[in-house]
Amino acid sequence: MKLSEIITIDNIIPELKAKDKKGVLGELAEVISKHDPNIDKGTLVKVLVEREHLGSTGIGDGVAIPHGKLNCVGRPIVSFGKSKEGLDFDSMDGQPAYLFFLLLAPENSSGVHLQVLTKIARILKNSAFRKELMRAQTKEELYQTIIQSDRES
Repeated sequence: MKLSEIITIDNIIPELKAKDKKGVLGELAEVISKHDPNIDKGTLVKVLVEREHLGSTGIGDGVAIPHGKLNCVGRPIVSFGKSKEGLDFDSMDGQPAYLFFLLLAPENSSGVHLQVLTKIARILKNSAFRKELMRAQTKEELYQTIIQSDRES
């Protein structure tokens, strides 16, 4: 599955305002719920926070991939946000997170959910890709950078 199939330019936040984990989850959930009337922001944030209690989705290298599943979702949806200052996300390496990909998947989609998570984690291992995301300033630049990663992977 290509990221271009599951992320839209409207689900990209070039500069997150949040200063903590729950705030980031709220901002990323809001852009998704704003474009899908079936998704309740509060419910989504609750699912994401519960997932974080199992273990942080901060994978290190300035990256976090919060994720969760909801019954009301028919296909995977991704939102992306960037924090220029970075913030504590309880990452595995103890460093701040700057780049956030939120993955929301249907409740009964373990295979697709893991496939998309793996794809996002793989492209984020590329330091040049992470640097390009940090350099991008606008929704359009961020979207094009993400879509370009699809063509190269």
